[in-house]
Amino acid sequence: MLDDLRDLYQEVVFDHNRNPRNFRPMEDADRVIEGHNPLCGDRITLYLKLDGDRIADVSFQGQGCAISTASASLMTEIVKGKTLAEAEKLFEAFHKIVTGQDDDLKREELGKLAVLAGVRQYPSRIKCATLPWHSLEAAIKGEQEAVSTE
Repeated sequence: MLDDLRDLYQEVVFDHNRNPRNFRPMEDADRVIEGHNPLCGDRITLYLKLDGDRIADVSFQGQGCAISTASASLMTEIVKGKTLAEAEKLFEAFHKIVTGQDDDLKREELGKLAVLAGVRQYPSRIKCATLPWHSLEAAIKGEQEAVSTE
């Protein structure tokens, strides 16, 4: 079972790192936020286009490790079309799972993101996986200052 999950983790991270979804600038974004993980050197620019309280479009650009890029790619797929409240709820669930604060893996709620739950076994990689999410949280709150995982 663990080997299956590890294989799936590697497959999903590899695929999203090599072919990141929604990796593009957004000219008409309503919110733009920079994020940085000094520990690994990951950098992200996250773009949100809103339709009322719904995320009409989301994209990112930047450079970083495979975990950071895959996490950003997966995040943009899952939050597109969600309300801001739903996206915040996903952030909270994802953060609790990858930081080990919640062992009750909510696969239905997290979808493909569930494969990143294994990151919690590698504490140095947690900030890589959560950088896009902290950036999303800041963008949802309308913050202007760059996000840092430190």
